[in-house]
Amino acid sequence: MRTSGYQVCSYCVMDNSNPGVTFDENGQCICCREALSRKPHEWWPTNEGRIRLNSLIERIKQEMADRPYDVIIGLSGGVDSAYVAHILRRDFDLRILAIHVDGGWNTEAAVRNIELLVRKLDIDLHTHVVEWHEMRDLQLAYLKASVLNQDAPQDHAFFAALYRLARKYGQKYFLGGMNFSSESVHIPEGGYPAMDARNLRAIHRAYGAVALQTFPMLSSLEFLWLARIRKQIQILKPLNYLPYDKESAKRELVTTYGFVDYGSKHQESRFTKFYQEIYLPARYGFDKRRLHCSALIVSGQMTREEALQALRIPLTTKEQAARDKRFVAKKLGITALELERLIALPAVPHERFANSQALYTMNQKLRAIVGNRR
Repeated sequence: MRTSGYQVCSYCVMDNSNPGVTFDENGQCICCREALSRKPHEWWPTNEGRIRLNSLIERIKQEMADRPYDVIIGLSGGVDSAYVAHILRRDFDLRILAIHVDGGWNTEAAVRNIELLVRKLDIDLHTHVVEWHEMRDLQLAYLKASVLNQDAPQDHAFFAALYRLARKYGQKYFLGGMNFSSESVHIPEGGYPAMDARNLRAIHRAYGAVALQTFPMLSSLEFLWLARIRKQIQILKPLNYLPYDKESAKRELVTTYGFVDYGSKHQESRFTKFYQEIYLPARYGFDKRRLHCSALIVSGQMTREEALQALRIPLTTKEQAARDKRFVAKKLGITALELERLIALPAVPHERFANSQALYTMNQKLRAIVGNRR
């Protein structure tokens, strides 16, 4: 059921600023109820988890013994991916190929963190640099299109580059920093999939001016074939087998490697910082910290009272927001006034542009039918 007026979940801190968030008769939201139902099946912060992880790594080592690497990991310069690299190298001595996709928005802290980890862990790094004139044009097209997922260009580029790299080196396993501990809470049908290349092309076709000749891209059919049918890469989440605490992990990384703190979650990218602190609150009135704090409540690492207190602290200051907007505007080659105009545009659904959602829906139904017959 849903009440009229503003409401905050009685268990976590999700609110109904997003229309997908509804509440039961006890005032608990659908987001944390769903996360709590998944918790026993997705997170094993006990000795059982370590046993499972040991078994998984041993199987990967045996299977990939004749390949140049055991696994691929992503390195963004953030805590989660850095801690994955730290654990896999320190505890399991895996042969690691790290991939980093540079879309032109890296913070200095993120770049330094990547360099520190690669050097001290002695792992190979593949950096794919996206041509800036193409990335800039695509990011501007997304802002002009006024759609929700403004991070789609960066996310699409990463996964397209990942699949290409895996094919080149014959790799089957990608171990990422995604984790239940701090990322378990989602809004039903929130966001929009970054891998819908048809939608990406349609948005660029409508508002772009530069041909995307080198931008790493996977067509929707190619992505479904590689990821859902052929399953070229198995995407695994090693942090889900550990009692992962992000703040504790950060302290360990600082002590061990001289890791540089870059700020809040996923803010190793200057554009993501702008998107989460300025664009989303201005456009949708949504503070993404609610997702993170609610996930920490679900994982038992934060109380609801602590989360509410954290949310009372402004996302950013007026002065910092102005600096961030000036930086983004200058980087994109537009005036600060033009960026303000783009932020103020009315929201437009991704579905207004050509898309492959029917294809994804059909694939999901087919997988469900096949799964039920097994």
